[in-house]
Amino acid sequence: MKKSTQELFDLMKKTQAFDTYMEITKEERVETTVSAALEKLLEEKNINKSKCIEASGLDRTYAYQIFSGIKTPSRDKLLALCLGMGLTLEETQTLLKQTGYPPLYPRTERDCAIIHALYQNLTIVNLNELLYEMGLEIIS
Repeated sequence: MKKSTQELFDLMKKTQAFDTYMEITKEERVETTVSAALEKLLEEKNINKSKCIEASGLDRTYAYQIFSGIKTPSRDKLLALCLGMGLTLEETQTLLKQTGYPPLYPRTERDCAIIHALYQNLTIVNLNELLYEMGLEIIS
């Protein structure tokens, strides 16, 4: 059975030997690459890769290199793909955490705008317009 993140923290705090902790929690860890996580989401949600890339606003060649694992995207490029896939906030947060990127944080202005875009199913163009109007860096 899957443990919550808090349960894993609690167990780590209680377990003195690191190798013991690693052994008893080996089924709990998620080790995935960005490309593997993206491919899994496309498959689970039955999303067309080329439509996702087009909706993300990313350069087509660069995006395909991300999907193939040749390029490692910045957090912004990954967020653009999340918008292109129409992911929910929860799905986006999970993807960010699983792939080693910081999750969206609602106490920062820019992340608030991105969270709003995810909640409202905004396009990357709409999000960039909002960010520009707020005087914040757009997702390019």
